[in-house]
Amino acid sequence: MTDGHTTGRRERKKAATRASIVRAAHELFLERGFDAVSVREIADRADVSPTTVFTHFPQKEALAFGDEDVRHERLVAAVAGRPPGTSISAALKAHYLAEITALGSEPERSLLALMDQTPALVAYAERMWFRHEDALIAAITDEMGLPEPSDEIRFYVRFALQIQLSATRDADPESTIDAGFRLLDEGWQRYLR
Repeated sequence: MTDGHTTGRRERKKAATRASIVRAAHELFLERGFDAVSVREIADRADVSPTTVFTHFPQKEALAFGDEDVRHERLVAAVAGRPPGTSISAALKAHYLAEITALGSEPERSLLALMDQTPALVAYAERMWFRHEDALIAAITDEMGLPEPSDEIRFYVRFALQIQLSATRDADPESTIDAGFRLLDEGWQRYLR
């Protein structure tokens, strides 16, 4: 057995365990609400120990966002891998609308409703979303060939991330996204000149 084969199997097993924990947590959260479910109950349903749950997720709130790493990668790829001639704002707008559309289907819609009703999850979601800030700043700084990010890049990214947070809570997310980027792009275009 080669080392690569063992590593591959180990990674697949970790991913399967993680997915099982997330599935168990989501089922229980939807059945009884976030606050009424303990980590021990989640571990029991996933057939793992509470220690294993915490090995994969640093706190209970993280269980509601089991795909955080995937969302991070998709967000950065939306900017770094956008087609030539596509502005950063256009790429982010398209990405945000696709993500919001995906949240409109089940079980994501039910989980989103649960999150909106749970203050701890709302606060965690905002902190989690702004963890993407440094990666986006780095991608834009690198693309512009700058040795360090400018204040304008930092503000652009912070405001662009805020647009998505606002849009997920709005009845007309597309309008919110359009309005946010319209305002943001006026200043950004001046900076790019």
